[in-house]
Amino acid sequence: MATGTEPTSTEPHPTGGGVRGRTRAAIAAPHLRTDRWWLAPAVTTAGLLAFIVYSTWRAFANADYYAAPYVSPFYSPCLAHNCVPMRGGPDWELFGGWWGLSPALLILIFPLGFRLTCYYYRKAYYRGFWASPPACAVAEPHKKYSGETRFPLVLQNIHRYFFYAAVLVACVLTYDTVLSFRDARGAWGHMGLGTLVFLVNIALIWTYTLSCHSCRHIVGGRLKHFSRHPVRYRLWGWVGKLNSRHMLLAWSSLVSVALADFYVYLVASGVFDDPRFF
Repeated sequence: MATGTEPTSTEPHPTGGGVRGRTRAAIAAPHLRTDRWWLAPAVTTAGLLAFIVYSTWRAFANADYYAAPYVSPFYSPCLAHNCVPMRGGPDWELFGGWWGLSPALLILIFPLGFRLTCYYYRKAYYRGFWASPPACAVAEPHKKYSGETRFPLVLQNIHRYFFYAAVLVACVLTYDTVLSFRDARGAWGHMGLGTLVFLVNIALIWTYTLSCHSCRHIVGGRLKHFSRHPVRYRLWGWVGKLNSRHMLLAWSSLVSVALADFYVYLVASGVFDDPRFF
């Protein structure tokens, strides 16, 4: 429009920074949504808080994490000298006796780092804990926005490296699942309820890990001609199908790994004996 012909706004211009700045559209209402937009971030926050509280308790407990042949995924692999002896299990004493804290603290940094920097989980806790933004079409309350270009959020870019560590951890948990087909004395050819719990957990762990955006880029990224790389194209398509369910797999695997740990805790603490099918 020509200078001087813009219509005069009758709306009072909001004050503040960010989306409330004077250079943005003068919308006085906080938002125009009439649905329960707050419900999704509230449920997300509650779910993440519940896992944080539970995993913190179990990580520092340093007890009831092994009931032959089951080892808690929170403590696997067990890399400290103070690990409970495991019959053929992943108790590799890479750290000497100087480590006196829970051995779970040595390994959880890798799967938790992978989830913390995950693209979906970033969205989840950015909205749930920081209200950045609270929801679609709802203005965030912050005056400034720098994205992930400054410390500490710039460290989110190491997600691709945590992916490799997460693959190694998933391999160890697969080994634990294979060992769950033994009895308490180490004899093979047995299956208990814990075996089913471990099978479900490792299936969800692998599908969540492979549905990662970094995995999709590793498999099919930087290719200019898919026709020249039919195998990578096929793998890229499979990973893409998993990637479309990344949020569902993120939550499912989070619940399953907590349930697997809780099951081991119940058996190890003597609450009940592991039911055996054969």
